[in-house]
Amino acid sequence: MPDSSTRLLVAASGTGGHLFPAIATAAALDQHHYTIEWLGVPDRLETSLVPSQYPLHTVRMGGFQGKPGLSTLTVLGQFAQATIKVRQLLQRGQFQGVFTTGGYIAAPAIMAAWSLGLPSVLHESNALPGKVTRWLSPRCSAVALGFEAAKAYLPKARTVVVGTPVRAEFLGAEPLPLDDPTIPDGVPLIVVVGGSQGAVTVNQRVRAAAPAWLNAGAWIVHQTGRNDPDADEFSHPHYIHRPFFGHMAALMGRATLAIGRAGAGTLTELAISKTPSILVPYPFAAEDHQAFNASVFAQAGAAIAINQADLTSQHLQTQVLELLNSPEKLTQMAAAAETLAITDSAEQLADLIQKIIAG
Repeated sequence: MPDSSTRLLVAASGTGGHLFPAIATAAALDQHHYTIEWLGVPDRLETSLVPSQYPLHTVRMGGFQGKPGLSTLTVLGQFAQATIKVRQLLQRGQFQGVFTTGGYIAAPAIMAAWSLGLPSVLHESNALPGKVTRWLSPRCSAVALGFEAAKAYLPKARTVVVGTPVRAEFLGAEPLPLDDPTIPDGVPLIVVVGGSQGAVTVNQRVRAAAPAWLNAGAWIVHQTGRNDPDADEFSHPHYIHRPFFGHMAALMGRATLAIGRAGAGTLTELAISKTPSILVPYPFAAEDHQAFNASVFAQAGAAIAINQADLTSQHLQTQVLELLNSPEKLTQMAAAAETLAITDSAEQLADLIQKIIAG
């Protein structure tokens, strides 16, 4: 039987960009006597991250890809079935509201809540809101935004800028010590991080440019991801590569410069850790939204944005060397990144959810 605490269904699925902000917000709500259950999709990242913390329910839901066709009918059928199932779940569990971080799973969650007269809060982390956010934001009680720039695309929604919640490890009062890998004090450190959609092209350009950076005295820590067939083709004592690193907050805190994609989660971590960056937006991201994210950081002076089509090894090599030789520029970029950081985003979002559900 449901207890007397406020019952909230969190709908977040797929990538870390959707899941980590939702998990951080749920953790903030845990402090306020919320009973939280989770809505996801089978065989996605949430099936490994969520069950140890919250009960997980799953429904099948895909997204609209390319031009309308037979696949569109399949997705519409999934949407209808998922909405019915979520509606039943909300009624059976006596939930008092829904919180979602967008993506495919948000559509049935928002519509089910709306059909029952329940409040819903949607968090949109990108500067260019996704299709689901643009279509369904008028049905939400409030839309929380990661970027001020997103407001212009949601004229009919009640919007509040709160930033994007970040993993707790990034929010300590003191920087975490980096002990894996161990990097000598005083040497420049270049950290290369591909996003969840892959960064094989970036990896190739980095390896080609790496000898010049190493000759300049830098160390390189390179997170290659698991889909890079050439990950082992370059070696050097000061070049450390792995598919993934477990202590990203410590790594970013130690970095002189980061190179990576422009997903909203990555940018939030760069801002919180005050890390200057070179951003290469993933060119196949939905509606090229990473390019919009990168432009916010570039315009603020926190990053240099390079389109993947323009990313040659020579260009990347030169950009990095120029930055390593300009400590003043790096200091300015770090200060600009800090201006984009909202360190209490999870608490602001949790407060918004509480106010919405309280009516």
